[in-house]
Amino acid sequence: MALRTALRTGADLGVNNARTFITTAFLRRLVPPLGPMPNEDLDCTDLESLEKYRSYTRYLRKAEEARNKPAWWKTYRSYVEKRDPEHDAEKVDIGLPYLRPSRLKEVKERTQLVKENKRNAELERASRLRTLKVSLDRVQDEWGKSSGPFHIQRLAEHYGVFRDLFPNALFLPQVLMQIDYSQDHGGQVHYGNRLTPTEAASVPQISFEAEAGSLWTLMLTCPDEHLLDNEAEYVHWLVGNIPGGSVQEGEELCHYLPPFPPKGTGFHRYVYLLFKQEVRIDFQEDVRTTPCLSLAERSFKTLDFYRKHQDAMTPAGLSFFQSQWDESVSDTFHNSLNMREPVFEFIRPPVYHPPQVKYPHRQPLRYLDRYRNGKEHTYGIY
Repeated sequence: MALRTALRTGADLGVNNARTFITTAFLRRLVPPLGPMPNEDLDCTDLESLEKYRSYTRYLRKAEEARNKPAWWKTYRSYVEKRDPEHDAEKVDIGLPYLRPSRLKEVKERTQLVKENKRNAELERASRLRTLKVSLDRVQDEWGKSSGPFHIQRLAEHYGVFRDLFPNALFLPQVLMQIDYSQDHGGQVHYGNRLTPTEAASVPQISFEAEAGSLWTLMLTCPDEHLLDNEAEYVHWLVGNIPGGSVQEGEELCHYLPPFPPKGTGFHRYVYLLFKQEVRIDFQEDVRTTPCLSLAERSFKTLDFYRKHQDAMTPAGLSFFQSQWDESVSDTFHNSLNMREPVFEFIRPPVYHPPQVKYPHRQPLRYLDRYRNGKEHTYGIY
C-alpha cells in the first residue's frame, strides 16, 4: 500500500513538474524588440578594438548625443512629462539683471592683494603668533558681493519659497537686507533660521544699501498660515514708496502684525521681499484699513500683487525665517484679531497588530499582552 502511494505521488509530481516547466517556458518566451537595442552594434568579444574617449569632454558630448537621440521605447522622462508637463521646465528670471564681474580683473586684484599681504611684516607676525583677527563684517560684505546671492537663491529654492510665491519663476536676491528684531542682534532674520512669535512681536529694524533717490517696496508674507485657502497668504506688513532705504519714511499700506502660527501646525515660513521700483506707484487699491485686524482683509497673493505692478517694480531682495506656536499667539488671536484661537491636533491611529496565531514563532515572551483587553499592566501574567 505504501509502495502504491509512493508511486502515485511520484507520477503526480512528474505531471506537475512538467506542467510547471511548460508554463514557465510560455511566460519566458522572448518577444523581438520593436527596434534596435542600445549598444547593439558593439562587438563585446573584442573590447580593445573599440574607440576610446581619451577625455571626459568627449565622453560627455557623446553621452549628450545619445541622450537626445530619439528612442523607440518609452523613457522615464516621457513618463514624468506625461504626468507633470511642467516637470524640469526652465523657470523665468524676474529679478534684476546680473552683471558678472570680469574674471581677469578678479584674478589681478587677488594677486595684488596676496603680494601686499606677503610684504606686510605685521600681518606675517600676527599670523605666525596666531593673533591674527579677521573682521567678520568684511567677510560678510565680500560674501554678499560674490557668492551670497546665489547661496540665498539656492536656500529659497530648497525651502520652496519661489514655488509658493512665484510659480515657474525665480530671481537672484542681489540686495541684502539687515533685519533685526532686537538691539543685540539676537533676533536677526537670516535665511530659514528659527524665531519665536514673541521675538518677532514688534516692528524690526531694517536696513539695506540703496542709491539716493531710489524707491522700494517691502513686504512680509506667510504662505503657510491661511486658515481657509491653501493657495492664499496672509500679508503681515506692506510698505511702499520707500525713499532711499529709509523704511520708516515709506507709505505703510498694511501695518505690522506679529506671526500667529496656529497650535499644532508646525513651523511656518515668514518671507521678507524687497522690490525695487522704477517710478513712484499709486498704491490706493492695496491700502488696508488702519488698524487692519481682519484676516479677510489680510488675505493676499504675492503673485497677483507682483503682476499688478510688474511694469514698475522688480524683485531685488529676500530673507525669511521660520516660526511655530508659543503663548504669544493666543494673545494675538484673542486681543488683536478678536477671534477664537484655532487649535489643530493630530489624532493618532490605533496601533496595528497582525492577526493572532496559535503558535507564535520568534515572538517576544509577552506576546499575548498586545491582544489583551484593558489598560492594566500584565507583566509576569501568562
